[in-house]
Amino acid sequence: MKQEKITKFIKTEDADRKWHVIDANDLVLGRLAAKAATIIRGKHKPIFTPNMDTGDFVIVVNAEKVKLTGKREQMKTYFTHSMYPGGVKVKTFAELRDKKPEYIITHAVKGMLPKNRLGRQLIKKLKVYAGSNHPHSAQKPEALSL
Repeated sequence: MKQEKITKFIKTEDADRKWHVIDANDLVLGRLAAKAATIIRGKHKPIFTPNMDTGDFVIVVNAEKVKLTGKREQMKTYFTHSMYPGGVKVKTFAELRDKKPEYIITHAVKGMLPKNRLGRQLIKKLKVYAGSNHPHSAQKPEALSL
């Protein structure tokens, strides 16, 4: 008698959601974003399913203190276009870190998530704050060291 192997699929509601806090103070942007994307996606769990949201929530604090290696701090640029002729807007990493430090981390993590409905759903589980305070203390987040 042959034993059948059954693949178990869990429901999104059954995934045990946890909250994690990452302090971005003196962390490299890419490594921080890669770790955050892994946790948001749920790849660190044994129940990971590629087409389901089984990941955890991530809170990133001290976003203005994130760093880049080498000369990237002067060279890295962020490009947007208004879709009008001549509507190109280019900002450097230093300008963006002074004005919108949350965008830097959100942009990096979003690039590491799937480019579909699932990715748009997953990016909502990332909470980024410029300072060291966050309003999610009621969720009892665990500190995560990189």
